[in-house]
Amino acid sequence: MANALNDLTITEARRLLVERKISAVELTKACLARIAATEPRLNAFITVCEKEAALQAEDADRCLSAGDAPPLCGIPIALKDILTVRGVRATCGSRILENFVPPYDATVVARLRSAGAVFLGKTNLDEFAMGSSTENSGFGPTLNPYDLRRVPGGSSGGSAAAVAADQCLAALGTDTGGSIRQPAAFCGVVGLKPTYSRVSRYGVVAYASSLDQVGPLAKSAADAALLLAAIAGADPRDATCSARPVPDYTAGLAGEIAGVRLGVPREYFGEGIDPEVRARVEAAIKALTAMGAKPVEVSLPHTRYAIAAYYLIATAEASANLARYDGVRYGVRAGADNHLDLYRRSRSRGFGAEVKRRIMLGTFALSAGYYDAYYLKAQKARTLIRRDFLDAFERCDLIAAAVSPTTAFGLGEKTSDPLTMYLSDVFTIAVNLGGLPALALPCGYDGRGLPVGLQLIGPAFSEELLLRAGHAYERCGFSRRRPAAL
Repeated sequence: MANALNDLTITEARRLLVERKISAVELTKACLARIAATEPRLNAFITVCEKEAALQAEDADRCLSAGDAPPLCGIPIALKDILTVRGVRATCGSRILENFVPPYDATVVARLRSAGAVFLGKTNLDEFAMGSSTENSGFGPTLNPYDLRRVPGGSSGGSAAAVAADQCLAALGTDTGGSIRQPAAFCGVVGLKPTYSRVSRYGVVAYASSLDQVGPLAKSAADAALLLAAIAGADPRDATCSARPVPDYTAGLAGEIAGVRLGVPREYFGEGIDPEVRARVEAAIKALTAMGAKPVEVSLPHTRYAIAAYYLIATAEASANLARYDGVRYGVRAGADNHLDLYRRSRSRGFGAEVKRRIMLGTFALSAGYYDAYYLKAQKARTLIRRDFLDAFERCDLIAAAVSPTTAFGLGEKTSDPLTMYLSDVFTIAVNLGGLPALALPCGYDGRGLPVGLQLIGPAFSEELLLRAGHAYERCGFSRRRPAAL
C-alpha cells in the first residue's frame, strides 16, 4: 500500500473502498489536502471544487455501505478545464471564458458521474488546448512536479502534473496533436489517446474537431483501462462517435504479448532525438522483446509532412470553431459602438497571443486563393500519412517510439520560438492525423531525473492490445519514481 491515501492507484483504492478499509470521504480529504499543500507552487488547477467533492464523497460512501457501488465509486478525479461540468466554470484556460458556467455535463463527465467518481476540480491547460507546455494559459503556467523550473508539457499539463503530484488518483485530458501523451511523458505518468470516435466529444469545447479526442491520464495502464471503460462508447449527441461495442479493457490486461509484432519506425529514431531519450526507449523495446514481442522495422515515409499538415488543418478548424467568441452570446464582452468594434475589442482582450496566432494561420489557409495551395494540400498529406500507418500495420501489430524527442524543457525556453515549440510534438501529431490510438508510458529517467516516455501506437480500436502491452511492460520491473520537487 502507498504511504498516503492520495498516493494510491485507482486499482488499489477500489479494493480498499469496497473492503471498507478506507472511506471515500477520507480519500477525498487526502487529495484535497495534497492540493492545498502543493498548489501554490504547482498551479495544476484553475478551479478546485471542495464542497462539490465532499458531497460526492459522502454519496459514494452511502453507495459503498449499501454494497451497490459503481466501478469508480469514491475515486477522486480531476478534469481538464475544456470539459463542461454543470454549475462549474469552464474557462478553457482563456480569459475570454473566465466567468462562463455551463448548464450541462459533457458526456464523459456524465459517464464518470454515473460511475461514482468524485470531481476534485478543473485543471490548467494551454488556452483552448493550443500549446505544448501549459505556458499559454490565461491563468499562469503549470510547473513540472519533477523540476519546478520546467514545463509539464501541454496542453493537458495541469491534468498530468496533478496525477504525477498525487493531487488526484487520475484525470481526464484531451489530445489534438499529442496533448495527453506529451505531458504524460514529461510528468512520468500513463496517458492514453483513444481512437478518434471511441469517446464522445459532446461537451468538449472544440479546438480542431477532426482531431480532438478525450482520454485518461493515470498512474498505471490498469487505471487507464478502468477510466477508458467508463467513458467510451456510442453517444447520440456526437454524430462522429462510434457505435462499436466497448470491450472489457480490464479483463484484456491479463493476456500475454508473446508473438506481438512490434514495429520500430526508422523515421522516429533519426536526428533530433536526445540520446538519453533514445537509449531509454530502445531499452523499453528490448524489455518488451524479452517478453516475447517480435521487433520489426517499419517505415512511415510521410512523417516529415505531419507537422506542416497538422498546423494547417488544426488552425483552419480552430479559426472556424473560435469564431463563436464574439462578445455577444457569452464570454468577455468589451464596450463598443458597433458590432465590428465589439468583435475586435472582445477578442483582443480575451484571446492570448498563441490563440490569435493560430486563428490567423487558419483564416489565411482557408482564404480565397490559398485554400487549394494550403488546406487542401494538407488534407492530401493527411491521407498519405494514414496510408503509411495502414501499410505498416500489415507488417506489425503495434508501433513503438518515443513520445517526445526530449524530456521536459525549461520554462520560457521555447516561448519566443513557436516553430521550435511546435516541433515538440513531432512524434505524436501523425497519430492524430491518422485517427489512431496511442499509449504513453514512463520508461525511465534521464541524467537529471526527468521522466522519459515510451509511445505505443496501434491500429484503430486496438486500445485493448495497447493497454495489455503497457500493463505487461509495467510488470517487467520498471518502477515509477514519485517526484521529489514538491
